[in-house]
Amino acid sequence: MIKHVTCELLRQISSVAETSPRLRQNHNLHRSNDSRCHRLLNAIEPASYIRPHRHLDPEKDEGFILMSGALGVITFAEDGRVLESALLSHATGILAVDIPHGVFHTAVSLAPGTVFYEAKAGPYLPLTKEEKACWAPEEGDGSAAAYLEQLRAVFVR
Repeated sequence: MIKHVTCELLRQISSVAETSPRLRQNHNLHRSNDSRCHRLLNAIEPASYIRPHRHLDPEKDEGFILMSGALGVITFAEDGRVLESALLSHATGILAVDIPHGVFHTAVSLAPGTVFYEAKAGPYLPLTKEEKACWAPEEGDGSAAAYLEQLRAVFVR
């Protein structure tokens, strides 16, 4: 059976994200965390912080396709310096990125109602210590909000 991604579905997922503690919400299109290919919609609000991380598995390149809103994607060097940034928005005309495995990265919502389609290899496994950026605050840490503002500033010119 074909699964449809509609504007109404994007609105529904965003509505849930607005009220969730982490200010984001996944809508999985794959069957389970054990699936070999993960495809999902990821709704993220501007105050949501995703700690920079990487996927060391050589099969876990990660693709993002913007569905609505605006998304900043940042890659980092091993020491936390920003290497690249991409502003995904219909205004810029950049709608997708593909992030190679092993590269530290994060995504920041730059507009309410931001939703992106994410694809990567499964199965789901929690990030290991080596995959988490030791130079970035953990989610929920008192300094995470200030760090998120630094990340958002990459896109404010």
